[in-house]
Amino acid sequence: CKILRCNSEYVAATLNLRGSNRNVAYCNALRSYSHCTRKTARTCRGDLAYHSAVHGIEDLMIQNNCSKEGPTSPPRPRPPAPNHQGFESLDICNYEKSFLYKHGQPPSYQHCAAFGDPHIRTFHDDFHTCRVEGSWPLLDNDYLFVQATSSPVAKGSNATVTSKLTIIFKNMKECIDQKVYQAEIDNLPAAFEDGSVNGGERPGGSSLAIRERSPGRHVEIRAEYIGTTIAVRQAGRQLSFSIRAAEEVARAFTEEQDLQLCVGGCPRSQRISRSECCRGHVAAETARALCKEMLPVEDVYFQSCVFDVVTSGDANFTMAAHGALEDARVFLPNAEKLHIFQ
Repeated sequence: CKILRCNSEYVAATLNLRGSNRNVAYCNALRSYSHCTRKTARTCRGDLAYHSAVHGIEDLMIQNNCSKEGPTSPPRPRPPAPNHQGFESLDICNYEKSFLYKHGQPPSYQHCAAFGDPHIRTFHDDFHTCRVEGSWPLLDNDYLFVQATSSPVAKGSNATVTSKLTIIFKNMKECIDQKVYQAEIDNLPAAFEDGSVNGGERPGGSSLAIRERSPGRHVEIRAEYIGTTIAVRQAGRQLSFSIRAAEEVARAFTEEQDLQLCVGGCPRSQRISRSECCRGHVAAETARALCKEMLPVEDVYFQSCVFDVVTSGDANFTMAAHGALEDARVFLPNAEKLHIFQ
């Protein structure tokens, strides 16, 4: 698959465009890029960079009013000696840098979270409260596997909370060895299962790193090689999970990997209506007052907080919703989507 050659030729053709005919030359370069990708279509069918390039070209042609038919850029003369200044010499374990190099624009990101009873905010900003007892995958794609294990919040209770999280970073060429992170209630380690705090001995090992933000309460894992950051928190007797992932990474899965709570939310049979909350250990008005202190906007984070405090009788659940909102504030690509109202 020669998609990287197409990418570097496009970058070279658009590098020094100036003057009044800039748009014409830009459209010529895009048409050349499109021809180049078409030639590699058969060999690149399963390549993520190829599909990104094809979609990126379509978007850029629409944005710049370029016609699909027309002149193309003159071919670039081949350098006599090997060119070590191209993409290959860039740090390929820095997703943002290499994406910018390939596409001429920064990547798009998505956010998902699971906290409290558990409540799921999906990559598509849907919001569900789930019954899900046992182990369920939050993510299952080519790069990441994340599983949450839920148990009843109290004996005989319908409500469940996340009591264990398992996160697997799948090995990736020169970047990282496979790494597994596991957290359980009262055990939020600041290291992977093998005791390491990075991606291992490979050249890009430092592109995966784990650090403790608050001992026993908040751990952050940065996976620069896939443009992803994960936060794991404990508040009271429950764990929460938040992720900001590059869109291309979040979408890298097959039809068989269709059960992912971050992608589709919880199955219909497992959803609970938050309006059922008001039979529990704490009166709804008391819960509302407690939640209002931490969450002044009465959005789904506030509603989830009320639901959790009522059903569990544990005021610490205000911290779970507050932590999830703070992660969303940092991770969400679009700040206007922070609050969801249902």
